[in-house]
Amino acid sequence: MRYAPTLDPAMNRSANTAAPATASLAAPVPALGRRPLPAWIGSLGLSAGQGALALGLLLFLALPLAAILIRSVTDSDGAWAGLSVLAGIIGGDGFMSMVARSLAVGVVTTLLVVPCAYGFAYGLTRTRLPGKGLLRTVALLPLLAPSLLPGISLVYLLGNQGLLKGLTGGATIYGFWGIVVGEAFYTFPHALMILLTGLALADGRLYDAARAMGAGPWRTFLTVTLPGTRYAVFSACCVVFTLTVTDFGVPKVVGGDYNVLAMEAYKAVVGQQNFPKGAAIGILLLLPAILTFALDRRLRARQGAQMSGRAQPYAAGPHRRRDAAFLALAGVLAAFLLLIIGVAVWASFVKMWPYNLSMSLRSYDFDNMDGGGWLAWRNSLQLAFCTALIGTAVVFTGAWMMEKVPARGQLARGLRGMVGMLALMPMAVPGLVLGLGYIFFFNSLSNPLNVLYGTMPLLVLCTVIHFYTSAHLTAATALNALDPEFEAASASLKVPRLTTFVRVTLPMCLPAALDVARYLFVSAMTTVSAVVFLYSPSTVLAAVAVLNMDDAGFIGPAAAMCTVIMASSAVAAMVLHLASRALVARSQAWRRPAAH
Repeated sequence: MRYAPTLDPAMNRSANTAAPATASLAAPVPALGRRPLPAWIGSLGLSAGQGALALGLLLFLALPLAAILIRSVTDSDGAWAGLSVLAGIIGGDGFMSMVARSLAVGVVTTLLVVPCAYGFAYGLTRTRLPGKGLLRTVALLPLLAPSLLPGISLVYLLGNQGLLKGLTGGATIYGFWGIVVGEAFYTFPHALMILLTGLALADGRLYDAARAMGAGPWRTFLTVTLPGTRYAVFSACCVVFTLTVTDFGVPKVVGGDYNVLAMEAYKAVVGQQNFPKGAAIGILLLLPAILTFALDRRLRARQGAQMSGRAQPYAAGPHRRRDAAFLALAGVLAAFLLLIIGVAVWASFVKMWPYNLSMSLRSYDFDNMDGGGWLAWRNSLQLAFCTALIGTAVVFTGAWMMEKVPARGQLARGLRGMVGMLALMPMAVPGLVLGLGYIFFFNSLSNPLNVLYGTMPLLVLCTVIHFYTSAHLTAATALNALDPEFEAASASLKVPRLTTFVRVTLPMCLPAALDVARYLFVSAMTTVSAVVFLYSPSTVLAAVAVLNMDDAGFIGPAAAMCTVIMASSAVAAMVLHLASRALVARSQAWRRPAAH
């Protein structure tokens, strides 16, 4: 017979046998094997955990951002300068035109990427497209690569000695359009994931009503589909624009003389050692990100209030012309993504471009060239592993304390409010700005934590903070999906909350936990903007090595390192996926119907 699992293995075994029901009722309540701890100990421990999380977010997020603000109003000697530094930078020759160029790149990339991603997502969710799984996998491949990869591929395709240089009519890829195309490759999967979520939440009743009223496909799209996904479209626009404006990887490779804000901030810190200028530009880059994040949060709250619990799933009907059109669109976009990736992989095996196109492993001899060598790859693996392990533990524990532990008392409510605000801040902070904040805060001699600067622990902490919000929202969503009766049942049995979390909550949320680990691992392997200022010769990373190799003119080895990063990320993602299936099958076997 089927039974409900409890926290006591002995009770589970007794329920699965033919023992009389009265025997289990007569069993003493303390069958859990230990005396319950006093309530004040549990409350103190939870308050300490929330306090530790709040302290960590303050130290590694809020204070570095405050350090940027302070540095932007001081001169190179540390003296108070007010807004004169920022005013001098804004009023400098060519600065406003550089701002205009950054905005132009962001707007054009958004106008190019979001419609394409919307069409791709529509084909995957609202049509009977063949090969949806393969198309989705191809569309998400750019997530496995650092942002410099599209720039390197464009150099091989359309550079001065590119394969397709003759098709450009003498035009150069270095400049505005090179940045736009490279950023389109980099931001496409981010927009696609948001739009897939928005289009998947369709109410089939609205489409039935539209058909009953005689509305055609185009009118249905304009009056039902598009209004229903407008918040997802706005979120995608915000993400694409922010990622484009704050990224310096693509402009570094194919920007040429077309200077943008992110690249200027990088040159101010690395090339000119002008830290006040870098801080001022960091503040400017932070403003549009915060504005778009605030608008996005407001619109998402309005969307949540409009959702109905009586919605019916939408099932696309057969339509040959529609499916053929979206298959052609998805095929073209997938071919573009595969072309960019394939060219980089192929170029990594070319012996000497463009004079000797024979295959060779010469570019993979990293130890005999500048950039970081195989040490950089091993460091990235270490960073990714530690980020996935520590980040997943911190994120899930923090989300559990926020979502499943009631806040009793003024102190607990205050800590919860602070942690909730700080947990959402990283989404509005570009990686480049966060990295600048870490320079000013942790590289200060007056800070006792300056011993962390240039070490692997600081790189891990910076990476966890950089990607904290997305991981936190994933964990919170999984935890909120659980029935509150689990906590109520454990409380009635005098089971400590931590025991319930370890033995019930975490196993039930295991798929989401492994998704968070996979996301953090891949993000740590590919990130460059937040850590480019924080490494030392012994902690150089693979994505930073790509940047250094490109600076030294080793574009073939740079492509090879991008290939290694992609392969490592893909293998890790596959291993975590298989581990997820195996662990879920074992830890959640009770979900399967009992054999009769």
